[in-house]
Amino acid sequence: MTPSAAPGSTARPRAAARPARVLAQGRFETLTLLRNGEQLLVSVVLPAMALVALTLSPYPALGDAHRINLTAPGVLALAVASTAFTGQAISTAFDRRYGVLRMYGVSPLGRSGLLMGKLIAVGAVLLVQVLLLGGLALALGWRPQLVGIPAALVAGVLGTTAFLGLGLLIAGTLRAEAVLALANLAWVLFLGLGLLLPVTTLPTWAEPLASALPSGALGEAMRGALAHGTWSWGALGVLLAWSAACWALAGRLFRWAP
Repeated sequence: MTPSAAPGSTARPRAAARPARVLAQGRFETLTLLRNGEQLLVSVVLPAMALVALTLSPYPALGDAHRINLTAPGVLALAVASTAFTGQAISTAFDRRYGVLRMYGVSPLGRSGLLMGKLIAVGAVLLVQVLLLGGLALALGWRPQLVGIPAALVAGVLGTTAFLGLGLLIAGTLRAEAVLALANLAWVLFLGLGLLLPVTTLPTWAEPLASALPSGALGEAMRGALAHGTWSWGALGVLLAWSAACWALAGRLFRWAP
């Protein structure tokens, strides 16, 4: 906000310019996420533990001489789902329950400004996650395929969009308590359905299911990019379809008040 008018003046204070409002909201959302102990546990600590455990353990068999080449991309995919889906679904649902979203909707920030602020926050937290988890993976011996970095960036953006859209969809249509339970349950299911490990490690009947979910698509796209330096066009197409469907449904069904 701009400084208030002088005492006795009839001039009304004006709202800050839209970019400034959005950046301020993004900064607020980012700090809120980083100060949330539960969110840090899900977004950094648990993926780091999974990375170390899967890298040092011989199980499950991954058919690769260097396990870290497959586990590190999967952990980065898990980080995307943790921040863009689980964290945002729960925080948005409780903001909605307590009337915070309704307040934002009638403020100068507006609904679109709130959504852009959330996107900024997710991107900032993901950057921190990539630096921390990527640094740990490199220390454990990970040597990613540098030629696959552009494909990994595209997969990360599409995965973030898909999971954030899904998170906002359930946050805007269900009660906060239901979102809390569903988001945590879905995180566990996604972890086992192609997000953390290749879909080929699943039973044969489960492979098509995992490949059609955003979890399996993101995991396979990240592993294809960083482990093999290839573009997984089918997986990227699945992520694009989930992104379009979730955002379209969220646009129609999202309720800003309980």
